Amino acid sequence: MANFQKLTPRSEDYSKWYNELVVKADLAEQSAVRGCMVIKPYGYAIWETIQSELDRRFKQQGVKNAYFPLLIPKSFLSREAEHVEGFAKECAVVTHHRLMNDPNGKGVVVDPNAKLEEELIIRPTSETIIWSTYKNWISSYRDLPILCNQWCNVMRWEMRTRLFLRTAEFLWQEGHTAHATKEEAEDYARQMLDVYADFAENVMAIPVIKGVKSPNERFAGALNTYCIEAMMQDGKALQAGTSHFLGQNFAKSFDVQFLSKENKYEYVWATSWGVSTRLMGALIMTHSDDNGLVLPPALAPIQVVIVPIFKKEDDLAKLMDKLNPIADHLKQMGIRVQVDTSEKSTPGFKFADYELKGVPVRLAMGGRDLENGTIEIARRDTMTKETIALEGIEQVIKNLLDEIQQNCYNKAMAYRTANIRECDSYEEFKTEIQKGGFLLCHWDGTPETEERIKEETKATIRCIPLEALPGYKEEPGKCMVTGKPSAKRVVFAISY
Repeated sequence: MANFQKLTPRSEDYSKWYNELVVKADLAEQSAVRGCMVIKPYGYAIWETIQSELDRRFKQQGVKNAYFPLLIPKSFLSREAEHVEGFAKECAVVTHHRLMNDPNGKGVVVDPNAKLEEELIIRPTSETIIWSTYKNWISSYRDLPILCNQWCNVMRWEMRTRLFLRTAEFLWQEGHTAHATKEEAEDYARQMLDVYADFAENVMAIPVIKGVKSPNERFAGALNTYCIEAMMQDGKALQAGTSHFLGQNFAKSFDVQFLSKENKYEYVWATSWGVSTRLMGALIMTHSDDNGLVLPPALAPIQVVIVPIFKKEDDLAKLMDKLNPIADHLKQMGIRVQVDTSEKSTPGFKFADYELKGVPVRLAMGGRDLENGTIEIARRDTMTKETIALEGIEQVIKNLLDEIQQNCYNKAMAYRTANIRECDSYEEFKTEIQKGGFLLCHWDGTPETEERIKEETKATIRCIPLEALPGYKEEPGKCMVTGKPSAKRVVFAISY
């Protein structure tokens, strides 16, 4: 049962509000393993919906699911220098394969005679193990393209963790594709970015900016990293998904070649792309309020909850004669419905529980409603309620869910629009960036300037937009730091 002690207001301490909400809404909690979380049933139900919606979209792009080992030989990582450098500090290493009783009687210890011949890495990402496998699958252009995805967990030994946003172990999907040409691979990386953007905006109701990462911010081992960037309610950026054009780096590292139509051996071209349970954090921080979660209906495990208000069993039976057909009809319409007839708590407690958990629509009916042929309907996004006639209630609810979904997006977009601004002076930038939001600034394209800005302000280039943002023109200018020429503005922000 949820804890109804009031949440810390966002305006008072946004970080504390977030941490409290994740726990009190029964989404997740800390585990006994440092930096790892337990995703509770309600939180996992949201993740399952994210999975199913994305998986369907992936398969529409020709992608097939597979599974690759959790453990990666250490030598595999060393084959791609930039890749290993990017992940070396985050790797968890398996060195032994057996325990033994402590000779001193203090539990169990690692058996010193069970040391592995080669140490194994718990996957921080799977490019290396997958490309060692692709070598066995690919010999001719007829074997291409390979479009694989896996749903799995990964381990990155983070020092500072926060539920969903950054944990040592997290869940994700990682797509890995192999292509015959550079153009095909680059096109596919962009295609999958579009899939992520469509999902973020139309299912999660989160407006995103599609862009390409600067060289400093690229995925380790990639030639180009494409991303979608979202703005949270505290004005910070959150990278919601990435798609990488890997070139031939991993194919060369693992000698993956194919015989082309021209009867020549060529190295394969690659992409990888992924999103993780970090999306749960994005969902919470984009839409929720001081009363709890606000879930867009497309992702809500319970889209409609029905609460009969009764004192006696006879009263409940009469109410359910009216409410059961409504629930059945809604389910037939594909709407996720829960009817709460439990006597464990009062109606007021139930209302507060479903409010905290972000259920989009709540229906309540008591004796007077039964007599009048009416029902109370409350919407979570606006915290408003009204009493309406029962006739045609199912279509009213269907329309209301669509309206709530759109309202969630519109509200998030309005916030983002109000917190994007242009900036041409570095001195002004230093002040403005601390206020939060996205700053559109000219940059000279050098990693030195980018690193200086990061060191002095903690702001990073979130992306170089692939298309002009609404209301802004793409035009050349001068770098706000060095005054050197700049082809277009880029998006700066302080990020999660």
